[in-house]
Amino acid sequence: MNHSLDRRSLLRQASALAGWGALGTLGHVPAHAQNAWPNKPVTMVVPFPAGGGTDAFARPLSAAFAKLTGRQLVIDNRGGAGGTLGAGIASRAAPDGYTLFMGAVHHAIAPSMYPKLDYDIEKDFVPIALVANVPQVVVVNPKNVNVPDFKAFLELMRKNPGKYNYGSAGTGTSHHLAGELFKQQSKTFITHIPYTGAGPALRDLVGGQVDMMFDGLGSSATHIKSGRVKALMVSGNKRNPAFPDVPSAAEVGLPDYTVTTWYGVWAPKGTPPDVLARIGEEIRRCGASDDVKTAWANNGAEFASLTPQQFSGFVSDEVKRWAAVVKASGAKFD
Repeated sequence: MNHSLDRRSLLRQASALAGWGALGTLGHVPAHAQNAWPNKPVTMVVPFPAGGGTDAFARPLSAAFAKLTGRQLVIDNRGGAGGTLGAGIASRAAPDGYTLFMGAVHHAIAPSMYPKLDYDIEKDFVPIALVANVPQVVVVNPKNVNVPDFKAFLELMRKNPGKYNYGSAGTGTSHHLAGELFKQQSKTFITHIPYTGAGPALRDLVGGQVDMMFDGLGSSATHIKSGRVKALMVSGNKRNPAFPDVPSAAEVGLPDYTVTTWYGVWAPKGTPPDVLARIGEEIRRCGASDDVKTAWANNGAEFASLTPQQFSGFVSDEVKRWAAVVKASGAKFD
C-alpha cells in the first residue's frame, strides 16, 4: 500500500471539507458530497395555496430539479395567515436539506404586520437563493371594470370611492400593501378583500367575485394573455418585456409606485454547510436551464444572481423598507 499517496488523498479531502463553509464558493464540492445529497425526494414548502405567484415559480423549479438531479422536489402547499403559517412549519423542519422553504416578499413584510410570529425569517432560516424578481401589476376583471386604459380606470375609481374592491393573498401581503400604497398615491379608495393566497384571489378575480388585484406579474401572466383579466399598469419606471403594451407607473403619472414581488429559497437553520452548498448549486443549475429561463421570461421575471450573503442582506433591507411602508399606510388586520 502506498501510504504517502493515502496521506496526500486525506489532505486533499480535508482541504475540501474546510472549503464547504463558504456558501458563495460552490463550484468544487467533493464527489462523495454530491452522492450524499439528494439521495431521496426533497420537499419544498410553499406557504400559499396552489395557483398563486409562488407556485408559478416553484413548479417550474421543481420540474427542472427533477430533470437535473433525478430526484423529486415535492411542492407542499401550506397556505394561511399571509404566508406565515407555512413559514412557521418550514422553520421547524429537520435541518437536513430535505425540507426547503420558498418564501416571498410577503415574508419581509410579515414582521411588521404580525406581532407574534412563531419564527424569525432572518434567524430561523438560512438564505440560499433569490430566484425571481417580478414587477407588480394592476389587473382588473374586464366585465366588472370595463375601461379602455389606466386613465379611464383612475377616473372611475375617483368617482366611485369604496364601490370597487381588490383581492389580495392575505392581510399584510405585498398584494395588500401594494393596494394600500396605490390608494395613497392615486388618491382613491378601493375596498380590500383578503384571501388565504393569491391563487384563490385570482380565481375569484377571473370569476368576477372581486373587481381587481395588485398582483405579481408572474401569477397574473397566464390570465392576462388569455384575456380573462386586463392589465392596466406595471409598477416602476419601465415597461416589462413580456407585456410591452402595458404602460409603467411612471408613464401614467405615478413615478413613486415601485413595487416588486420577489421569491427566494431558504433552508431551516442548522442545515449543514456542505448540504447548503449543494442545494445552492442545484438551484443555480435549474435557473440556467432552458425550461426555467422560458418560464421566467413568460412570467416577466428575472432569475437573480445573488450570493447567499447578498440575499441575506437584501432580505434585511426589505424588512426595514416594508416596515416603513406599513407604518406610513396604517395597514392593519381587517
